[in-house]
Amino acid sequence: MRVLVIGGDGYCGWATALYLSNKGHQVGILDSLVRRHWDLELCVETLTPIAPIQQRIERWRDQTGKVIDLFIGDITNYNFLSKALHRFQPDAIVHFGEQRSAPFSMIDREHAVLTQVNNVTGTLNILYAMKEDFPDCHLVKLGTMGEYGTPNIDIEEGYITIEHNGRKDTLPYPKQPGSMYHLSKVHDSHNIHFACRIWGLRATDLNQGVVYGVLTDETGMDELLINRLDYDGVFGTALNRFCIQAAIDHPLTVYGKGGQTRGFLDIRDTVKCVELAIANPAAPGEFRVFNQFTEQFNVAELAQKVKEAGKALGLKVEINNLDNPRIEKEEHYFNAKNTNLLDLGLKPHYLSDALLDSLLNFAIKYKQRVDKNQILPKVTWRR
Repeated sequence: MRVLVIGGDGYCGWATALYLSNKGHQVGILDSLVRRHWDLELCVETLTPIAPIQQRIERWRDQTGKVIDLFIGDITNYNFLSKALHRFQPDAIVHFGEQRSAPFSMIDREHAVLTQVNNVTGTLNILYAMKEDFPDCHLVKLGTMGEYGTPNIDIEEGYITIEHNGRKDTLPYPKQPGSMYHLSKVHDSHNIHFACRIWGLRATDLNQGVVYGVLTDETGMDELLINRLDYDGVFGTALNRFCIQAAIDHPLTVYGKGGQTRGFLDIRDTVKCVELAIANPAAPGEFRVFNQFTEQFNVAELAQKVKEAGKALGLKVEINNLDNPRIEKEEHYFNAKNTNLLDLGLKPHYLSDALLDSLLNFAIKYKQRVDKNQILPKVTWRR
């Protein structure tokens, strides 16, 4: 199939683009490269050295003989987006092209507006481009489990059946987003659902949990193909941050009580989930929602796992409970369903001692690149 990966220069997008290319799909990457600009703005670099996108794609061709097309531009520019789609003629669009950090969206008004405009307008442009010229294209959109919040009932996959005053209906699951970023993803979901119902488009919303890990078979082929691994308080995710903190002898930064429970998955499962969604497309007019995670942990459990894995490597790992910069429940019920992708054939990589050992050793290898001033959280929800 012809698959356009929007946001293909980012953490999930790069791994997915290489994986799909390696599986025989004709892949294009569309990216504004703004993620690199935000690193400059925040004065932080990812743990791993990231080559220019053109060099990455060239090295992929040298290693595999496979060509990835590149379109550099902003999807909030409808003319650019439309021209790129007409040139590439995608069968499926994988949409990672969004500002993905909750702390970034909460820095101030400007970053909140930037997040919402980039995410909501960009997705709307994709929907209109599909409606006008690519009505049979399948949109595979990266959502987030954070759309649901932490309700005191089980979290279903996108929809919930309700009985009220003697009547019954299946409706979109209620949303309780916890940041301006998560709000933007809720708006995306509503807009995509509307486009499928009204225009007959087909879409799959992948409500992804927290992703950890760095290596896939493809990104591990060559150092120029290496993936991002963020450790800072804005773009770093929990388990990745903890492993890097352990590698440099920094206490693990657990926010509050550490009882915040979330869904987690390995980056290798992210790329497989996207492949499964593409291979089994939604029907015309269908808006599917898959909860994309494999296990549930709370933050304190993750920190303890990293502490034990670090001890086995001879690291002295301490855990610090910091004042929580976010406004969130620190102890709560959390039970989310995730059967749709398993039913399609996902065979998860569960968090193991071997994976933690690999991630810790990877962090140790590049630890000289860590700026310790970027580790503690600098953004608070209370401003």
